[in-house]
Amino acid sequence: MQEVVRKEIIKWLDAGIIYAILDSKWVSPVQCVPKKGGITVVTNKDNVLIPTRTVTGWRVCMDYRKLNKATRKDHFPLPFIDQMLDRLAGKPYYCFLDGYSGYNQIAIALEDREKTTFTCPYETYAFRRMPFGLYNAPATF
Repeated sequence: MQEVVRKEIIKWLDAGIIYAILDSKWVSPVQCVPKKGGITVVTNKDNVLIPTRTVTGWRVCMDYRKLNKATRKDHFPLPFIDQMLDRLAGKPYYCFLDGYSGYNQIAIALEDREKTTFTCPYETYAFRRMPFGLYNAPATF
């Protein structure tokens, strides 16, 4: 897991998405969660077939529960996916917005960056760009 975190940190540093920070009262822990792939069927010890989701890799996440608890919630709920699909039905063109690239195009105000501080085995960092895990991030995106 440390190697997964290290590679992601290097990628974010190279892209200018994060920067090293000495300290913050908002420091959050980092953790790795499995990226879910497709579903496969495996046989258990009783020879019963069980559908099982495959893991295709690992995703680095920050535990922003402390920050989210202190965050004033937006009053602009996201639309339901079925409503969005109904709106797209029959349209000749549509595009898919890449969440990773899209989030990383939204700058965080200088005075709010320290709130995104996270710690990992290598150092403590903060985001210049909006990370996943913030309560109002999807609506902002």
